[in-house]
Amino acid sequence: RAILVLKDSIVPMSSEFTPESERQRIQHLAFLFPKLLDGEFTRFEFPRRLKGDDVGHKVLYRDYFMEGWGYKMVEKADLKYPLVHGHGKQARLLGTLAVSRGLGDHQLKVIDTNIEVKPFLSCIPKVNVFDFALHDIKEDDVLIMATDGLWDVLCNDEVAHVVRSFLAENRTDPQRFSELAKCLVCRARGKKRGHQWMLDDSHEASYDDISVFVIPLHNREED
Repeated sequence: RAILVLKDSIVPMSSEFTPESERQRIQHLAFLFPKLLDGEFTRFEFPRRLKGDDVGHKVLYRDYFMEGWGYKMVEKADLKYPLVHGHGKQARLLGTLAVSRGLGDHQLKVIDTNIEVKPFLSCIPKVNVFDFALHDIKEDDVLIMATDGLWDVLCNDEVAHVVRSFLAENRTDPQRFSELAKCLVCRARGKKRGHQWMLDDSHEASYDDISVFVIPLHNREED
């Protein structure tokens, strides 16, 4: 995720691409090219994993063209593992990945199958444009780019608060932007208490990889 932290505002520049958020794109691809599922998965989404005794009964489902839910009569083919399964942090693409866009993973296959994940794992980015000419960029305005290890435990507002406080207190440090990145990593990692890593508010710290970039936006040469 990337956000711009400006003096008086926060501008989200990206959002996470997950199997949930891209469900319709993924299901539509499976509709167009059903052979990609190799008969092992169903493109339909159900509120829960179906069982054998659901066959012949009506259940809620969603397909690629549906924003909401509808009803369908369960068939035996619907008992296959869903193309998109789970919710929130547990959502998985082909039971394998928690993301639906990314680079690499060209040879990745669903375990114990010949089904390739890459056709569903898109490398096409979403592009947002921020026109600097329309904004009065200040010296402490920055772009924060970080992996979900940071965003799992800190929201945009919390990150912005840390950014503004840190930069205000370290105006003369020539390394302050890289030090700010370290500060954000340490904040998300928390402190070890016994056998656990905890945040200052006593919530569990991040257990995921944490990478943070702090990129200054201000160009002093233009002043």
